Amino acid sequence: MTDEPPLRRRAAASRTGNDTQHPPSEPSDAGTEPTGGQPVPLTAPREGTPEPVAAPDQLAEVVARFANGAGPVALDAERASGYRYSQRAYLVQLRRAGAGTVLIDPLPLPDLSALDAAIAEAEWVLHAANQDLPCLAELGLRPRRLFDTELAARLAGFERVGLAALTEQLLGFSLEKHHSAADWSSRPLPESWLTYAALDVEMLTDLRDALDAELARQGKSEWAAEEFAALVRSGDRPPRVRAEPWRRTSGIHRVRGARAQARVRSLWYARDQIAARRDTAPGRVLPDSAIVAAAELDPRDEKSLLTLPGFGGRSVRRLARTWLAALDDARQLPDDALPVAPTVEGPPPPHRWAERDPAAAARLARCREVVLRVSGEHNLPAENLISPDTIRRIAWQPPEEITEATVAEALRAHHAREWQITLLLPHLAQALPPPTP
Repeated sequence: MTDEPPLRRRAAASRTGNDTQHPPSEPSDAGTEPTGGQPVPLTAPREGTPEPVAAPDQLAEVVARFANGAGPVALDAERASGYRYSQRAYLVQLRRAGAGTVLIDPLPLPDLSALDAAIAEAEWVLHAANQDLPCLAELGLRPRRLFDTELAARLAGFERVGLAALTEQLLGFSLEKHHSAADWSSRPLPESWLTYAALDVEMLTDLRDALDAELARQGKSEWAAEEFAALVRSGDRPPRVRAEPWRRTSGIHRVRGARAQARVRSLWYARDQIAARRDTAPGRVLPDSAIVAAAELDPRDEKSLLTLPGFGGRSVRRLARTWLAALDDARQLPDDALPVAPTVEGPPPPHRWAERDPAAAARLARCREVVLRVSGEHNLPAENLISPDTIRRIAWQPPEEITEATVAEALRAHHAREWQITLLLPHLAQALPPPTP
């Protein structure tokens, strides 16, 4: 539990008649149940908006403060998705009782391992941790224990699990999220952005306490503990690199024929090299729609190329020779170098099961029915009860001998957690075999 004063909905509702813009500084003995009052807009952190820490001596002072703090540590990170090629952190926010809120600029301070050591024994509280753990790990920040407020809310059955929605529903304060898509790589960061960033960790530990209590009330604390432990084990891993990432170009379904797909591939990789070199989001170098248009029409000169949708911008026009060279490369490819249908790992798409293997399609339908029923009984999303991919794989290729032991072994092989296996095992063991006549 945090040592900071708790934030409660009733306390907030009682203050809607004044100009309060920050959480109360004194504890309230009220609970977290909704009261019907209007949420209080939260526009300023308790101690004001801190300046970003950007020098080694400042970081050393922060390390000492957080080492001497108490309770969980709230963390968040801001990236520049949509603006930059990399997914690195451009701002790190932390808050701990006794240490206050700190904003760290990781551009001049790319090694935060000293801070990691100072808070290693604490529980880290993040919202949607899987989004931030990889970029935090790049800075040397790796949790040993964590609490993910988004995942906790999913397990508790909340329909809206965004940070602002949960803060409003459980704590009675409203957060503005209008800077969530900002270019956090820009410098200097505006004061309003820094305030927004500080508020993202202002109430995370209070939210953690409210959700922890709700999970305990529902008997789901052990489930959450297993999920959080799995995040600690794997959450800092970078995303798996796809074998043919160009196939995810938006609109590629309209591109017919292997030669045209080769043009998509060639343009995609030409764009990716430029984006990586500039550290710019690929879509800002050349939109996917432009790649698809060029792949469909195969322009052979600059005039024809620049008349296509997406090629009108000045920066795109300056690279016209690059795009034309990529198209020419695809044009020169021998037939045996053209793209072929990718090899599908695992089961085929479910819509093809009925014609390829009707028995497997029937198994999948029965298993899905089990998942939906059990998830409904326990008030949690089906995808959090078990990965849809796990169900597909087991339904497509079940154990040769179907018993509870063999089904449990198959579930563990696909990284199912023990709480998931406990809930699903007897039902799946009955659903996998064909019904008796």
